[in-house]
Amino acid sequence: MRNFIWSFLAFFCLISSAFCQTTNIEKGSYLSTGQSQKIKLNLLDNNKYELVFYSGDYEIKGDSLLFTPSVKAENMFDLTFKNDKKAKKIKVKFVNPNYNSFYIGTQKKSDPIQYERLADIGARVNPNYDKIDVDFEIDRADYLYLIYELYGGDSKVSKFALPKDVSEVTIQYNLDATADLNITGFYDQKTKDLMILEQSVPTPLIFRNAKDVQPEKVSKVIALENKTITNWTYPGKEPLVSDDFGTAVDSTVVVADTTSVATYDFKLKIENNLKSAISFNKTAKTKFLVVELDSKNASAKTDFDAFIKDQETQIGYAMSDSYKAEYDLYNFYLATADDAKWLKANKITHIPSLAILNADGNIIATVKSNLDDKKYELNYYDPFYKKLQSVSGLYDFDRTIKDKKAKDTDLVLAFNKVALLEIPYDYYADTGETPVETPMDFKYVSTVLDKKEVAQIWKKLIEAHQKDAKPNMYLVETIVKEIKNQGFSKQFIKDDKVLNDTDYLAIDYLIRHYDAIDAQRLEFNSKEGETHSIESLNTEIAAALQQNKDVEQNDISGSKNKNQNKTISIYKKLIALGKGNFDCYQNYFIYLAELEDKDGSNTTYLKEFSTYFDSYLTTDRVNPIVRLDELFTLLDENSGYSSWNYFKEYHSNLANSAAWTVVSKPGNTAFIKSAIIWSEYSLVVTKNNPYYLDTLAQLYYKDGQKQKAIETQTLAVKYLTDYVEEETATEIKETLSKMQNGTY
Repeated sequence: MRNFIWSFLAFFCLISSAFCQTTNIEKGSYLSTGQSQKIKLNLLDNNKYELVFYSGDYEIKGDSLLFTPSVKAENMFDLTFKNDKKAKKIKVKFVNPNYNSFYIGTQKKSDPIQYERLADIGARVNPNYDKIDVDFEIDRADYLYLIYELYGGDSKVSKFALPKDVSEVTIQYNLDATADLNITGFYDQKTKDLMILEQSVPTPLIFRNAKDVQPEKVSKVIALENKTITNWTYPGKEPLVSDDFGTAVDSTVVVADTTSVATYDFKLKIENNLKSAISFNKTAKTKFLVVELDSKNASAKTDFDAFIKDQETQIGYAMSDSYKAEYDLYNFYLATADDAKWLKANKITHIPSLAILNADGNIIATVKSNLDDKKYELNYYDPFYKKLQSVSGLYDFDRTIKDKKAKDTDLVLAFNKVALLEIPYDYYADTGETPVETPMDFKYVSTVLDKKEVAQIWKKLIEAHQKDAKPNMYLVETIVKEIKNQGFSKQFIKDDKVLNDTDYLAIDYLIRHYDAIDAQRLEFNSKEGETHSIESLNTEIAAALQQNKDVEQNDISGSKNKNQNKTISIYKKLIALGKGNFDCYQNYFIYLAELEDKDGSNTTYLKEFSTYFDSYLTTDRVNPIVRLDELFTLLDENSGYSSWNYFKEYHSNLANSAAWTVVSKPGNTAFIKSAIIWSEYSLVVTKNNPYYLDTLAQLYYKDGQKQKAIETQTLAVKYLTDYVEEETATEIKETLSKMQNGTY
């Protein structure tokens, strides 16, 4: 899709003369009212016009020419919130998505982001396609991701923080690009606005006379991050198919609406000496202290105070109506002559300079710049804070593991702190190239860690806790992060690692203390002043094992199925303890289905499925559909089964898949009788499915029930539709012919 403004330029000449000949429109300057990047329309004499784009300021520094836009570009998405502490779900309304390719992502704390295509959501909640807006519900989350995928490779990604008590979110996309424009213009007598309207776009481009008062329009909700990502994707995402073409336009964050949003009266505490500033910063474990040296600037104090006031205003808008620690990330201090000794000792001599200290008072980053030049990086929405957390965490970790006096508790907390570091938002977009540094870039404290040494310390720590009478919850959380490839190793190794012996020993620790961990995890997750997240262990472990299978498949070191017996052993331990929930079984069957015995059979898979089928899916007194409905009501809110229909279809397909394994592999013939029962079950749950009928018919034939097989295969042919692949449909028809002429 072409950029709206440039297309507008191309078409504007077609209508300019019509404007000038209208008596209600006077010559002069008009300003656009609907865009943060202002456009000036000048109607001149002789029916001439000109469009002028507002730019901004520039500054010359040495041989560099720095440009600063006068107004930051608006959010790509406008969000409004409604709050209700009692709401269990969050209602979402996406206003008129049209045919654009949007995706929605949700994230709890630092867990993996769960994405879904908006078109798929729309088809699910509105199968008749009789509504313009898409209304749906999501589970409570901490972050909302909105993605606009452009044809051609680039995708616009915006990340928003969701208030804890939010109950409704309304989303509107700020459409600034379209194709095949059909532009008309008219003058509004009441508002004195000159409106340029493209008929396929619901919102007109509005201009107002420059001599009149100009309304301000800014985003009500500030995005934490806005990025343009090339070839954006996520596991399971289908490739974009579109006939539209788009031009990537960088999007940035804007200031909150100062007229329509409640504002919290936030104030930063500024100490009058460095010692007090460092001491005060230690009381806030998650904040960093920014020290500015700008002694050659006569207006340094005035500039500093202005910066602080701006920070307080921005943070106050973000907090809205009450204090929220997630926006209060930095303390600030302006160095004086009394601090000369400390500055010299820490080699901070360039003027101006900034030094950033962590809660322990250690300098972790410096830059030859002042606060004003770094004001965007030091705002709460910039990912720079996450970078500081990572640098500080690794620095503290390095110091702890090298401290010979460090106790077991110190080591556990050190590993936990690093494991909880959020993986940078652009982590997976890393090209592997070393970025080119400039004098304006921050310099971070260097941490060199020996991966083998770290692994050895972690191994000894896990071994030392094998005889624990009760679980160490910090160790538990660290283990969960580590086995899911989200822990401390991820900070050292870019690629996902295959589970090793230490990881399996650590999983044993979780299983051994399963009930105790389950009893404590909710209280641990809500520990005041700390951030933790441990979900149900059976789901966490099953997810880790499934992910490890995928990692093994792609590992070039030959580790595929290396830990097969250990993985199966873990699943069996969970099931034996009665902890084998549906997520656990689902991943277990995926794992087993790909394993073969030496004779080509799938004995382990079929035995385990038989146990699951007999234990969960069948009873003597209850209809299979009723039984599935009973089981569905038992699922926890974090289950991967998004709907009853998906839950039902999953189990009918699972039964058919197990039965088909018996059909397709001669080594599984010992399970024919059981497979017939499974196949018949699949057709009770999902009637007249040609795939399932084909499976059952072939099982009947292999069991000697040839007439019944022919009747069933005839039904399979009868219920073939255009949705069945042509090759598969041909095979089903050929199978019927072979059964009828005795050549099967």
